[in-house]
Amino acid sequence: MPQYAFFNGKFMPLSEAKIGIMTHALHYGTACFEGIRCNWNAEQEQMYIFRLSDHYQRLLKSCRVLKIEIPYSVDELCQLTVELAAMCGYREDIYIRPLAYKSSEEVGVRLHNLDDGFFLFATPFGAYLDVTKGARCCVSSWRRVDDTMIPPRAKITGLYVNSALAKTEAFENGFDEAILLTHDGHVSEGSGENIFLVIDGQLVTPPSSDNILVGITRDTVIMLAQQELGIETTERSIDHSELYTADECFLTGTAAHVTPVTEISYRKVGTGQVGEISMMLQDLYFDVILGKNQKYLHWCTPTYKQTKA
Repeated sequence: MPQYAFFNGKFMPLSEAKIGIMTHALHYGTACFEGIRCNWNAEQEQMYIFRLSDHYQRLLKSCRVLKIEIPYSVDELCQLTVELAAMCGYREDIYIRPLAYKSSEEVGVRLHNLDDGFFLFATPFGAYLDVTKGARCCVSSWRRVDDTMIPPRAKITGLYVNSALAKTEAFENGFDEAILLTHDGHVSEGSGENIFLVIDGQLVTPPSSDNILVGITRDTVIMLAQQELGIETTERSIDHSELYTADECFLTGTAAHVTPVTEISYRKVGTGQVGEISMMLQDLYFDVILGKNQKYLHWCTPTYKQTKA
């Protein structure tokens, strides 16, 4: 299957899209990105891109933090993405990565007086975590980066070293994922996911002030829980110990979808099995992203033109 990229203002084979070794973003992490899921519905023979416009609205906000300007509107970025996905022709789940970056080939720590660049590519992307059996997590020894250091509400490439340290620590200790705490010891998020607890039948999740990325999947789950299940979500600081007393726990993210958590730091979450509310939300979410729920079809952008009557 041929792979393509949008690079330097045009579509080209992915193998031809190259940056120089002196590129500023490579050395200093001066770039921001999005991860966008395209979900393959085999029954409909259609690829649905989930909440495409919302991802690009967030990317442009991240660009403002890093003083990056790209010459495309949200609508233009959405159109480029659909064209790229259709050009690649995949018949499986894929991941689309737009990245805006400081493209000057210069050495020196700064954001000013540098050129800006943008590229976009697509690649096959299966399950990030096992969404069926539940994830085993640990509380990381690494603390979540604070907003006064690198703003976590922006998807800045340099910030993800923090996530990489936590993820590999968890992996090397036999866990699937890490949970990071804030500097004052409150629960923040996973290495690449938001976190929810189920306490007395209600959802509880950390607020944006606890250094989380305000996730698009997080927002989706909050709405689905309220509108479809009548379950309210409370956004508040969560104490470390609440991880061990919650009835259920799950992670949300573009890569992770809705992933139940069955163990945290060698302690069972609830019964140690996937929880009822977690499972219901996971089922709802997958129906939505695959374009099976007409009520939320406006969130799904089709990639391929329909040729059947």
